[in-house]
Amino acid sequence: MNRQAQAAVLFLLGASLLHAATTDLYLRYVKQGLRPLVLVSGAVLIAAALATAWYERKRARRRKQAQARHPDAEHPDAKRAHTGHIDAEHADAEHAHREPRISWLLVLPLLALILVAPPALGSYSATRTGTALQEPLAYPDLPAADPLPLDVVDYAGRAVYDHGRTLHDRRIQITGFLALDRDGTPYLVRMALNCCAADAQPVKVALTGQVPPVLQPDTWLRVTGTYTPRRTKDPVNGGPIPFIEVTEAKPVAEPTDPYDESWNG
Repeated sequence: MNRQAQAAVLFLLGASLLHAATTDLYLRYVKQGLRPLVLVSGAVLIAAALATAWYERKRARRRKQAQARHPDAEHPDAKRAHTGHIDAEHADAEHAHREPRISWLLVLPLLALILVAPPALGSYSATRTGTALQEPLAYPDLPAADPLPLDVVDYAGRAVYDHGRTLHDRRIQITGFLALDRDGTPYLVRMALNCCAADAQPVKVALTGQVPPVLQPDTWLRVTGTYTPRRTKDPVNGGPIPFIEVTEAKPVAEPTDPYDESWNG
């Protein structure tokens, strides 16, 4: 892979990052607040690609000018008579063509980024990872909406650590995907992000009450229900999992941003 090819790969990678950041694709990898950094990274890579291509073109022009001044430079005996500058130019040219071919494998992640939009983490990860619920720093006042829309993380934190004091006598609406425990206990889950999908961890709310009779893991549901003090322990790490008393459950489309960013783990 010569420098021109390297510049092309850099340009394509930068363009892919810009494409991801100007659409919703980047939400599969990082949290929403990191969009400016993705945009800047893409712009920097494109600038580096253009600078590399310009430098390589300028160096090729200098090499041609040097060969024009020394037309016998290609003859083996004449090489020893040339200046060290000419020898260095030829050494650079030879080195540029000796890059290992395995370096082309760097293109594979680029093709994956362009051609494949990875699915968000789902029930497989959720049932194999313990709940990441942590005690909130504060419990802001809740609006007077009915039903009250809450994040899974917000509901779980208030239900466990505030003992549902702000949830009593309220109809609550939460949205997440379904996961089934080994014993069949249904969870409504949202994967919480601290930075990117690599550090995503599940926060789980167990379902009781009028739960749909047929449950398909990874189905997204909007659940309406009420607070119940019932809890269980996560079989993976023993963490607390609150329940919600379901009065209504409706399938919904997967949201544009499938991760919960309200978590500060």
